[in-house]
Amino acid sequence: MQRGRMDALFAPESIAVVGASPDSWYSSQLIDNLLEYGFDGDVHFVNPSRETVWGETCHDSIDAVPEVVDLVVVSVPRQSVVETVRDAAERGTPAAVVITAGFGEADEEGRNLEGELAAVAEEHGIAVCGPNTIGFANTHDETVVTSTCSRKPEKGSIGLVSQSGALAFTTFFERAADEDVGFAYVVATGNEVGLSASDYVEFMAADPRVDVICTYLEGVEDPRRFMEVSRAAVEGGTPVLTVKIGRSDVAEQATMSHTGSLTGNTAAWDAAFRRAGVERVPDVPDLLGRAAAHAAYEPAASPNVCIASTSGGLASLLADMADERDLELPDIAGETQETLLGMEDLLTFGELHNPADVRGYGADVLPEIAEALFADERFDAYLFAIGLPAVDERAESIADDVLRVAEVADAPTLFLWTGRKEAMEGQERPLPYERVREEVPLYYDPSRAMDALSSLVGAGRRRRALERRSGSEAGDGPEPAARTSSGPDPSGGTLTWTEAASLLESHGIEPVETRLATSAEEAATLAEAVGLPVAMKVDSADLPHRTDAGAVEVDVDSTEAAREAYDRIVRNAAEYDPAAEIEGVLIQSMAADGVEALVGVTTDETFGPLVTVASGGEFVELFDDGEVLVPPVSKEEARAAIERTHLGPLLEGHRDRHGGDADALAELVVRIGDLAVSHPRLEELDLNPVLVDGTGVSIVDVLVRIGAKEDG
Repeated sequence: MQRGRMDALFAPESIAVVGASPDSWYSSQLIDNLLEYGFDGDVHFVNPSRETVWGETCHDSIDAVPEVVDLVVVSVPRQSVVETVRDAAERGTPAAVVITAGFGEADEEGRNLEGELAAVAEEHGIAVCGPNTIGFANTHDETVVTSTCSRKPEKGSIGLVSQSGALAFTTFFERAADEDVGFAYVVATGNEVGLSASDYVEFMAADPRVDVICTYLEGVEDPRRFMEVSRAAVEGGTPVLTVKIGRSDVAEQATMSHTGSLTGNTAAWDAAFRRAGVERVPDVPDLLGRAAAHAAYEPAASPNVCIASTSGGLASLLADMADERDLELPDIAGETQETLLGMEDLLTFGELHNPADVRGYGADVLPEIAEALFADERFDAYLFAIGLPAVDERAESIADDVLRVAEVADAPTLFLWTGRKEAMEGQERPLPYERVREEVPLYYDPSRAMDALSSLVGAGRRRRALERRSGSEAGDGPEPAARTSSGPDPSGGTLTWTEAASLLESHGIEPVETRLATSAEEAATLAEAVGLPVAMKVDSADLPHRTDAGAVEVDVDSTEAAREAYDRIVRNAAEYDPAAEIEGVLIQSMAADGVEALVGVTTDETFGPLVTVASGGEFVELFDDGEVLVPPVSKEEARAAIERTHLGPLLEGHRDRHGGDADALAELVVRIGDLAVSHPRLEELDLNPVLVDGTGVSIVDVLVRIGAKEDG
């Protein structure tokens, strides 16, 4: 990102609009908005078909403009866009907004033109927003360069980066403006031939006027860079919230392994967002509701929340919602409880709980209630819920009290007002609740309020997790280097056991002791050497699913049984697939009983290698609980992923079942992540099952598929 050029884009001192015409809706509306919404710099107009527009001279070309402008706005037919941007760049203009559509989103000619535009941007270093963008707004510098903005944007501290132009202004902005929620920036990224969503996130995170960044994503060409800039933003104190939609733009996952069936586009993005500390949000109203809370408050210091409600039923509902969102509700006790019980207006009896039912009378003494709760150091975030009309005469005094409470609140403090919003007959605006929302975030729906509160708590958790991870990673040594070209067979394909075991061992991962027999007699000898009883399974790259072929036998407890098992396994494998190339039969020591886990790797076009940990063996289909990680993986990330699966409680032990060594499994996940990053041709890896007992892990089955080695 070139900060100076992006400054010129968002806060130009001079602008040239190429294609300026009162007959063009887009350019005319854009110019009207630019002039009416406060831009006080120089504006030049370019259109060879006109002598004057908006009472000013209209120049024939960008070269005829009397000064080198900071920003050129391009609204011309697509065939003229590349030349226009090139002319501006060659003259020294640092930034351009290309409103024109009909590029990569349209047809082959458009895709070719988009490639030419990208080449111009790269060659001349001009910062290009678009093409096919609806524009942007910078409220603090009063630069509104868009045709789609029905009112002047009010200043705020939310940065919005949207890959949908229409949603950016007609949905996000308009809906927020209706609720008195202001933005610092709104930008529609368009086709991103120059500046990407990642560039805008990085730019906004460096602006102290931005308290929270919202993104609406459809597809990201370089997701790892998005992760890097988002993580830097979060670590620097600017939360990043995102709505990510769209069908997979990654390759279909292979179906030959269980890992592939557990790893989908949504899981990959969830892993990426988790790695970067980004909060994924389901929809636009959720995004705005949570962003408003972040614009008002710093993240909560802990999940310890206090809720006070004028309705007992509402209090119970909020308690359930808090539990669903992993929020803690410490008891109201000691001096705090005594103070509240001593308030005659509350009509409370005996004791108070959290949520506190302060009844309808509590609405008349909100500041006194808040004072007592704010003094209690056990709470780090608050929600005051008012289940009363928000428009009547009593609401006027409630609104005053709410604003008094908000003014003295040091910790995050949100307000829920669920009563009537329709004005009383003859009542003038602003209505009581409207006065409140002009100053502080106000919520009308319990779930929206709790989501916002949870977002503030989650932001604190995510930031602390990133800080811990940064500290732990610092002691783990450097991240694995770029993926090397080493690998077994240059032709690629599924590896034999010997090849797969060798690959694992090169990264310090040792499967259980396994020997290869090529005859029934050798099978008997090796079985005795390994130590009876043994497991026996065919070794064939053509038969990745040995069980389906009837080519696996366990608890083989004598040399004679080993001979017979060898013959059956080879016969069954040959009958299952007569063309299969059989290396022999693997003789494997029987691993101790343990919790069955799966650890695997898949590769997709967008993220590259992804690591999955899940319940293994027969529980893969039953639980379908795969957790995806973007490698390299830290030990803390691996442990957290394990805890999110059914493996967490299983490894702790359950009833008469022994637990397992979760740290050993986490270490295996870390090593597999390193392997995935460092090996360029690894396409798929499946360790299933991995048996986890109290002493460590035992890898009893391995499937590895690699891609062919590229020439050169």
